[in-house]
Order: sequence, then structure tokens, then C-alpha cells
Amino acid sequence: MIKSKICEMLGIRHPLFQGGMAWIADARLAAAVSEAGGLGLISSINFGTEAVRNEIRKCRELTDRPFGVNIMLQAPNAAEIADMVIEEGVKILTTGAGSPAVYMPAWKAAGIKVIPVVASVAYALKMQECGADAVVAEGAESGGHVGDNHTMALVPQIVDALDIPVLAAGGIFDGRGAAAAFMLGACGVQVGTRFLMADECHIHDNYKEKLIKASDVSTMVTGKSMGDAVRCLKTPFSKKFFKMEYDPEVSREEVLKFGTGSLRKAVFDGDNAGGSFLAGEVAGMITKRETVAQIVEDIMGGAERLLSAAPELIAR
Repeated sequence: MIKSKICEMLGIRHPLFQGGMAWIADARLAAAVSEAGGLGLISSINFGTEAVRNEIRKCRELTDRPFGVNIMLQAPNAAEIADMVIEEGVKILTTGAGSPAVYMPAWKAAGIKVIPVVASVAYALKMQECGADAVVAEGAESGGHVGDNHTMALVPQIVDALDIPVLAAGGIFDGRGAAAAFMLGACGVQVGTRFLMADECHIHDNYKEKLIKASDVSTMVTGKSMGDAVRCLKTPFSKKFFKMEYDPEVSREEVLKFGTGSLRKAVFDGDNAGGSFLAGEVAGMITKRETVAQIVEDIMGGAERLLSAAPELIAR
């Protein structure tokens, strides 16, 4: 079994986080990942603060193992969520889309481990300075919001720059990706896209079928010209959004209006015309539906076998 400092820090068996995917990462999915030995995460973008509180309580009914909450700091209710997780006794947080510095003193006083998602060395250093316990270095291969740097180059640079643990995310699908991340110096990995295919993941069947049909060239990035780059599957919606954002005759307001609610439409309705189906570049590797336990075992067991065999590559 692969062990690392992140396992010791958080009390988890496997150094594997499930991504805190907006509108997707709920109590059922998070609990299943935690039960399988990883760290399940509940998204704070989940029908409001009280709904997230209910998901936290539901998760505690489903597992007695560690789990966390992912807080999107640009959300209108981020401050409410920041207080609520303290009230609910949450002990692990990941953060994205903004700096958690303003909330850090209260979270640290409550004994919470804070692990921001970062996309550059400079931002990773800022997170270390403001008291982060670890960071997730996320490459542009990821689904959802992405930066410019890619995993293979980003992870070792952040590992070299920081004194705190670094996990890798972006382009990690199976044991091969996880083993590569460990060799780059990461102490763990975060996986999002593959968990979309878990039986415990509630997304619409249309979403899952699109993922099964995806190839290596089935994703694209929209919103980059507007400072909000998002990787998603190529669909009539995403292609139209991309065209609109670069059309000088279309206002920013029109583009934003067109995109409003598109992720919810994909997740809950499987809306082919109006839904944004977020997915990473590894979507092309998806071939089937699986249980969370099968996914965790394949990733961690595969990585262990590969790392154990690594000495055979050296000529003696």
C-alpha cells in the first residue's frame, strides 16, 4: 500500500482525493470515496448553504472516515459557507477560485486542515505563506476551471518551491497517471473526471454516455478570453459559447447570460443543447461505468504495481 505524509496528516488510507466538483460532489459520492480509503469531498456549490450543511450531516451518517468540503471562494455565499463548516466541525477543506486568506485565522483556530487548489508557483507560495497545510497543483488537463500550466511541468516546480505537501491533479486517470505524479514529487493525487462514471455519482445518464463516447480530442476550453477558462466536452453549446466569446459584436453580458446555469443543465437534465459537460482530457480513456471502490483500487493498486516494478527499468 502506498503511504505518504498526506495520509498521516489527514488520517486516510490512500493518498487520493476526489475532486470537489460543483453540483456533482455530494454526500453519497464523498462518503463512497472515503469508505474506499481516499478523501471524499463535498462541493459547496450545492443549492445553498443549508443544502451543503445537510450534505455534510448526511455524509457523517454514511461514513465515519475523514471527508472534506471544497469551497469555491468566488461564490456569493462563500462567507456563509466559511462559517458553516466551522459550526459543523468539518476538519478538512480544499479551496478554489480565490484566496482563503481572510478565512484562514478562523479555520486554523478551529483545527481545520486547509488545502488550496493552485495553478502556478507564485500562487502556491502565497498559499503557503497564508497558512495552507498542503496544496493541490492542478494542471490545465483538468475538467472545469483551469489555468495555463500543465501537470507534468507544474507539479515538480511547485514541489521544489514549497515546504508543505503537494498533491497533483489534471490528467490523472489510472495507476499510470498516479505513479507519474508520485515520481514528480507529489505526495498524492486528486481525480475528478473518472469519478463522474462512478455508480455513486448522480449525474444524468446523458452526461455519462457522452463521456463513454469521448475521444482524446473531445474536450475544449471556453471562457479563456473572459478570464474564466473552463475545460468541457465539445458540444453544440460549448462551440457556440466559444464562438460568441470571440465575436466582437457580442457583448460580455450576452455571453454570460447564454452560459448561466449551463453546468446544472448538464448535471441534472443532461441537456444537450444548453448544458456544459465539464470533463478533463482523460475523458478519452473512459470506457465503462464502475463503482467508487473499483476506481480507487484500480488507481492506487495500479500505481503500487508500477512503482514496485520501477527498479527493473535500471540496467545493472
